[in-house]
Amino acid sequence: MKKTDEKFTSADGRTPIHVRKWSPDEQPKAVVQLIHGMVEFVGRYSAFASYLTDHGYVVVGHDQLGHGESAMTPDDYGYFGEYGNEALIADIHTLRKRTEAEYPGLPYYMLGHSMGSFLLRQYLTEKEKYGASCSEGLAGAIIMGTGQQKAIALQSGIVLSAIIKGIRGHRHRSRLINSMVFSSYNKKFKPARTAFDWLTKDTEVVDWYCDEEWCSFIFTVSAYNEMFKGILKSIDKNRTKTISPNLAMLFVSGADDPVGDFGEGVRKAYMQYISNTKCIVDIKLYLDDRHEILNETDRDVVYADILTWLDERLADIDEL
Repeated sequence: MKKTDEKFTSADGRTPIHVRKWSPDEQPKAVVQLIHGMVEFVGRYSAFASYLTDHGYVVVGHDQLGHGESAMTPDDYGYFGEYGNEALIADIHTLRKRTEAEYPGLPYYMLGHSMGSFLLRQYLTEKEKYGASCSEGLAGAIIMGTGQQKAIALQSGIVLSAIIKGIRGHRHRSRLINSMVFSSYNKKFKPARTAFDWLTKDTEVVDWYCDEEWCSFIFTVSAYNEMFKGILKSIDKNRTKTISPNLAMLFVSGADDPVGDFGEGVRKAYMQYISNTKCIVDIKLYLDDRHEILNETDRDVVYADILTWLDERLADIDEL
C-alpha cells in the first residue's frame, strides 16, 4: 500500500485543500472517495482505508474547509469561508473529477460520514452547476452516521445562526448553538466519562479524540448556518427524485447513534430514497454501536460488511 498527499485550491479561491490517497500495490479494481464528518479530518480513516487497499481499492479523501491540514490557522478551524456550503460541495466534486481522471474507467464509490453523509446526500442531487446529475456515473454511495432532521428545526437553526452572525460576526463561535446541536447526544450514556462517549464504546478512541487539536474546536456561527442549509437540501424529497436510478446506496449506522435518533432517523432517511428514487437501497444498523462505526469495538465486522457490499456492486456491474 502506498500513501500520498497532495493539494488543490478550494472553490473559495484561496485555501489549499489537503488530499490523502491510499493506493494498493496491485492494479486497483475501484475507487472509494471519503467525505469526513464535522470536527475531524481524513487521516482518521487511515485504518479503514488500509483495509480497503488490501482488497484492491484506491481510497482518497480530503480535509474539508476548516478542518485538518486544510485549516491554514487555528482561527480557520470550523470556518467554511465566504462561499460556505457551495464551496464544500464544489471541493467534493473537484476531488472526484481529479481522481476519475487519474483512474479512468474504474468504478467509483463515495462514502460520507456524519456531516459528510449529509453533504454526500446533497451532492447526489446537484445538477445545475455541473452539467449533469452528480449521481450519474457513480457505482455506489455509502451513507454513514446520517439522520433525518426535521425541517422546522433546521430552519430555526438557520434563522438563529444568521441573527448571531449578524451581531457577532462570521467567525464568532456560539456556545448556544453548539449546545443546541450536541447537548443531548450523551444523555443515553450516563454516567458519561467524557463529553464524547456518544462517539464509540472504544474508550481509547474517545480519549484520543478528546486530546486531538483537530477534533477540539467549536464551529463558527457562519459554518453552522451553512451546514444547516446544506442538511435542509439533503432532506428535500423533490431534490431526491432527481437521483440517477442506476445508483446503488447503502445506509450504515450504529443503532445507538444519537445523530440518527438511535436508528429511527436512519430508517426515515432510508425511506426517503426508497419512496422517491428507483435506486437499489440497502440499510444496516449495528446493535449497540454508537456514532463512529468505523471506530467501534466491532469495527472488523463493519469493515467486512462494507467490503462485501462494495464487491457485490462490482459483480453487478460486471454482469451488465
